Amino acid sequence: MASKEENVIVEKSDDFALRIVKLYKHLRTLQNESVMSKQVLRSGTSIGANIAESQFAQSKADFITKLKIAQKETNETAYWLRLLYRSEYLVEKEYLSMKKDCDDILNILCAILIKLESNNS
Repeated sequence: MASKEENVIVEKSDDFALRIVKLYKHLRTLQNESVMSKQVLRSGTSIGANIAESQFAQSKADFITKLKIAQKETNETAYWLRLLYRSEYLVEKEYLSMKKDCDDILNILCAILIKLESNNS
């Protein structure tokens, strides 16, 4: 049975992926930006994909590995969002909102991983 945090992370990562897809469309159509938008699309949607994969992990170690990959993708997404903001493709309000979502996901992933790894001790 999934823990409350695991259910929350699935929902948050799905919602975040949808925001990333909308951001990608905005950057491509209205701002004609292609390089960074593809990068943030790839990493931002990969978070949820890895969390979804973790739900059918073959072992606890596989589950942890998938969540660690999602954690890395979240960190990479934060980088691309920061770069988009600093290069003036995102306004501050958009950036701070997306950054908060990214930070929330990262915090939940860290909490789940700490809990899982402390249970291995």
